[in-house]
Amino acid sequence: MPQSLDFSSPEGFRSGFVTLVGRPNAGKSTLVNAVMGKKVAITSNTVQTTRHRFRAVLSRPDFQMIMVDTPGLHKPHDALGEELNTSALKALEDVDVVAMLIDATKPVGTGDAWVAAQLARARARKVLVLSKLDLVDAQTVEKMRAAAAELAPWDHVTACSGATGEGVEDFVGAVVSCLPEGPRWFPEDMDTDQPLEVMVAEFVREKILRSFRDEVPHAIGVRVEEMNYSRKKNLDSIRAIIYVEHDSQKGIIIGKRGAAIKQVGIEARADLEQLLGTRVYLDLNVKVKKNWRKDASQIRRFGYGEGL
Repeated sequence: MPQSLDFSSPEGFRSGFVTLVGRPNAGKSTLVNAVMGKKVAITSNTVQTTRHRFRAVLSRPDFQMIMVDTPGLHKPHDALGEELNTSALKALEDVDVVAMLIDATKPVGTGDAWVAAQLARARARKVLVLSKLDLVDAQTVEKMRAAAAELAPWDHVTACSGATGEGVEDFVGAVVSCLPEGPRWFPEDMDTDQPLEVMVAEFVREKILRSFRDEVPHAIGVRVEEMNYSRKKNLDSIRAIIYVEHDSQKGIIIGKRGAAIKQVGIEARADLEQLLGTRVYLDLNVKVKKNWRKDASQIRRFGYGEGL
């Protein structure tokens, strides 16, 4: 947790950190975006979408809630998976609240029970969140609520939909009620502590996750090599490299006559222009880095996991 800086706050002001945990695709990043009212985290249906643990800061006149988004907890199959689990579990330390998300469209299972058991290491107060409320009926929600309530002693139980916004303010209220009184930890105009280069790389990776299937998305790593802004042209020139593990994957990402990589660039550029507030020139290249997911040093070079 960072040292408190001198950001003035009124008497009775609440502030603190809430870590979001859950199985892959539980809806953590979608909820973060809904709370923030803007896109700060990438989303997709692919496991390991979230690889960076980062903070999103919601500032209001009477509180500051700092959300720590984490990779989905899962049974790892390689060094990358192990690093992501370590990162997620590390985020349970030194926070005020832990919010566990459970996908309301799926029965509570052994995976959820395992995640809930990990919460025992956290001294923080605990909030249970049933996510994807828009995809289930009220009867299902009540059954899920009863089953999930048995997993741990919860301070609050809430349900919401990051996709529609239903129940999101209830989630915020539940977390804030658990936060201690304290100072502002971050400036009021700060949305996230993610470095800009990391956000750019992640927005590019998101488009690949949504465009390709099978093993290709898991083998993708993206790194921004260069960013230059021209005030005269109001133009950000960005050069990024997409890394894959095998030559065959490189061919798939590039596509016939470069059609696939061109489409990724078009979609990513639209998000980047909204993020940066400028026109964007995006230069994407694809390179092969053999079996990088099995090499902890390579994983950390991408900025994934705990060795940052």
